[in-house]
Amino acid sequence: MGAEIILANTYHLWLRPGLNTLKQVGGVRKWAKWPHSLLSDSGGFQVFSLAKLREIREEGVDFQNHLDGLRATLTPELSIETQEAIGASIMMILDVCPALPATQEELRFACDQTTRWAARALRAKKTNNALFGIVQGGLDPSMRLRHLEALAELKEDGRSFDGLALGGLSVGEKPEDMYALLKQVTHHFPEEKPRYLMGVGTPWDLLEAVETGVDMFDCVMPTRNARNGSLFTSRGVVRIKNEQYSLSSEPLDPNCDCFTCKNYEKSYLRHLYHTNEINGGILGSMHNVAFYLNLMKNVRASIESKTFASFKEKSFAAWGDRHANAATPR
Repeated sequence: MGAEIILANTYHLWLRPGLNTLKQVGGVRKWAKWPHSLLSDSGGFQVFSLAKLREIREEGVDFQNHLDGLRATLTPELSIETQEAIGASIMMILDVCPALPATQEELRFACDQTTRWAARALRAKKTNNALFGIVQGGLDPSMRLRHLEALAELKEDGRSFDGLALGGLSVGEKPEDMYALLKQVTHHFPEEKPRYLMGVGTPWDLLEAVETGVDMFDCVMPTRNARNGSLFTSRGVVRIKNEQYSLSSEPLDPNCDCFTCKNYEKSYLRHLYHTNEINGGILGSMHNVAFYLNLMKNVRASIESKTFASFKEKSFAAWGDRHANAATPR
């Protein structure tokens, strides 16, 4: 489908197969025969998602291992060591990702702890792989900008960050509030470094964020939604399990040339989902990933041709109401 980068989850790979196995097999790219770039997260999102199973300390994060219940500690240094063992082209610092809404005290703690861990991550880095800092601060623009300044100026052993990310979004806030924050802070990020919005999002989210200057995104939405029968098309979201598609001989998206759309009718896809046949989720995932890749390809072309504003307007008109779709999962 033309993807040039994929993401590996550090927390889950740290637990299974484990750091020693990752080192012995030569990393994920070699192991999975993936010849292109690889992005890894730091385990920081699990600080948020496993809130009931962890404790944040200065040293790192103590987890109750969700696989066997045993305690384990992820430190900034261990996160970097694991990501280097994964073989990531782009690595992320371990951060504190607060749920929203959050108090000023919670946001300050997240920023301050993330900054201290960021310095340790820079010192721990042993390879030439890129390392990104993660800016926290919730929906408070002034706190975001203060944390951005702290990370942008941070240097350890002559090293600084190769890119900067916006973390702690799509964690409970309204999309409109996220958009408003991005408009206030993204253009303050260094122009010479990539700007990465973590855990986002819907096609609407992507275009809104691109307009503010965001360069990079990651989200489980294409595949998670596909497994649940929610498929993105040039005409809007198709809930393929709906009765209206039971006899449809149309392709999922007539404007898509992915394997799924070139070979299968909506009625067949609906049948696969209703019988819980694994091929339904596979074919749906292939389409949704192709849709996102094609969307971003068109975004890049529209920016180069200086027609992004009209591309965004036409896309939104074709997709319909964003509020009719589920909130962004990470």
